[in-house]
Amino acid sequence: MAKTLELQFINEQDKTVTISLDSPAEPVDPVAVKAAMDAVIAQNVFVSTGGDFVKKKGARLTDRSTSDIVLP
Repeated sequence: MAKTLELQFINEQDKTVTISLDSPAEPVDPVAVKAAMDAVIAQNVFVSTGGDFVKKKGARLTDRSTSDIVLP
């Protein structure tokens, strides 16, 4: 199973922008995630086509599994 941590931000055009991080350390620490997101915004680390990130929208941990199908 592949896990991904998705950090969601709102940009200057009020659009959602997501940064995905593969294989996050677990258990995910909400305080550390919030601090990292605050740092991304404060340091203006990323810019989207809709402008700078201006606020946090949320974060989520997604879990994906893949199963091969054997064809006859």
